[in-house]
Amino acid sequence: MATLPNPLPTLATDPSGRALGLHLPAGALVDTTDEGAWHEPLLWCADERAVPGGWTALEPARLRGLLPVVLDVGDGHGGPDRWELAPGEVSYPGDHDAGEVLAECWEEYAAEAHAWPGLAEPLPQESRDRSRNQDQNHDHDPDAVATRVADSLLADGGPLKAPRLALVPARRSADIPTAIGWTGPANHEGDTARLSAVLRSWEDRFGIRVVALGFDHLLVSVAAPPVTMADAEAVAAEHFAFCPDNVRQGTDPTVRAYAEHQVLDQPVWHFWWD
Repeated sequence: MATLPNPLPTLATDPSGRALGLHLPAGALVDTTDEGAWHEPLLWCADERAVPGGWTALEPARLRGLLPVVLDVGDGHGGPDRWELAPGEVSYPGDHDAGEVLAECWEEYAAEAHAWPGLAEPLPQESRDRSRNQDQNHDHDPDAVATRVADSLLADGGPLKAPRLALVPARRSADIPTAIGWTGPANHEGDTARLSAVLRSWEDRFGIRVVALGFDHLLVSVAAPPVTMADAEAVAAEHFAFCPDNVRQGTDPTVRAYAEHQVLDQPVWHFWWD
């Protein structure tokens, strides 16, 4: 995968990141993969549990080509050094077309009677403006939404069992899973770059940001989610192709029910692969 220059090796001798303009808490560089040590660090991960405000403290790292993400290390699989990361087995997200990836997955997992409906349309600008006018207290910039979602995840009682702040060298948020060689969806898709291509498309259409990763789950913030059932069902079809387990293992395993409860006007999309 084509990458930017990796500033993480600097942290080996400057663990606080001062040379990069950062003030990092105690943490460790991770280069462990399924085939041994990678030739350079894949990510930096904090030692202690993350708390609200921690994401904001990492924002200056963006200027150095490092993007924040929350890692959930408490789901029984340990930290990223035990996740069987496989950076040598991924391609480049820009080499894949999101529509083609989703169409192929749909044909493999959907019932034969249901043809692939195609990519959902982004939320029309007038609908975005209406939503923003109804919620003047919040900034709908995708990065601002990601910060709010991260803080909510890190609050007491949040859904992540043992969240740790991390930094990943990546061009854009959608590329984070590919940049570290994440294998969470391995039973569904062997090349994570194909899923990052879909995430890139969602960045462009819905303002998503990758906020959290676990061993086998992914959580994204959504700045411009669909606000009608028709649009939500179109996006839900993409979710089914992207992660069939989300729909199939729900209490009501239909795309329409999933659209209503998990997609419609939701600021967070959560995916889990069996």
